[in-house]
Amino acid sequence: MNPIQSILVHLDTGPQGAVRLQVARALAAQFGAAVTALYAVTPLYVQAATDVVVGSAGEALMAYDTERLEAARKLVAKVNAEAGPQVQWREASSASEFTFVRDALYADLLVLGQLDREHRESGVPVDFVQSVVIASGKPALVVPYIAKGAPRRDTAFVAWKESREAARALTAALPLLRMAKTVHVGVEANGSEHAALRQYLQRHGIQAKLHTVNARPAEAGEMLLSLAADLDADLLVMGCYGHSRAREFVLGGASRTVLEGMTLPVLLAH
Repeated sequence: MNPIQSILVHLDTGPQGAVRLQVARALAAQFGAAVTALYAVTPLYVQAATDVVVGSAGEALMAYDTERLEAARKLVAKVNAEAGPQVQWREASSASEFTFVRDALYADLLVLGQLDREHRESGVPVDFVQSVVIASGKPALVVPYIAKGAPRRDTAFVAWKESREAARALTAALPLLRMAKTVHVGVEANGSEHAALRQYLQRHGIQAKLHTVNARPAEAGEMLLSLAADLDADLLVMGCYGHSRAREFVLGGASRTVLEGMTLPVLLAH
């Protein structure tokens, strides 16, 4: 049985929802998986709750929220009119982030969008991706905001270290790695795990090319993105390092750098 049977894709009010749906449907077609699109945003009238918004101003915000919701519904309806896997529609009536994390618990793979710092009117908090990945424990394919469509998935680059996070990301990525034409793995220079890692991948039908990686912790994120570009990779697989303090999600330096600077899809797992 294929390990990817259910895909949950996040929809917001940003411009990249259509691309995320395209990515999710392409994966669903390959793996025979079901796709659910969850519209989860914080309404404008809720965001403005700290201000005094009454009368026509409050009604205008609510009307605009309704317009944004209807636009997302029409997007899914348009996609479902095309040939390919059908997308089930869901919407978060309240507590959008909590609702998405809850639904993520019942999905095999999440499809999320990178934060576009030039268009912040998407209706989600700036730490949405990391909070979902850390709180749900589920692997997420994060699509860069510059993406124009589904990636090629010809060349994959795995950032490996002997850690729970990296192991979870590698295991979650196995179905994608088996489909890639070339798989590269970055390993630490003095690591003793090279033979065990190569054997593990071979047992899953993956012949990987190992590359020695030398970088100080503060430069790890930039180095990973640079090496992925040098290899012409169209998928980066890595562990998401961080922790939560109450409502604050704190990412490790490499995870934060990759999420901010990525130009290719990144599969993350915590």
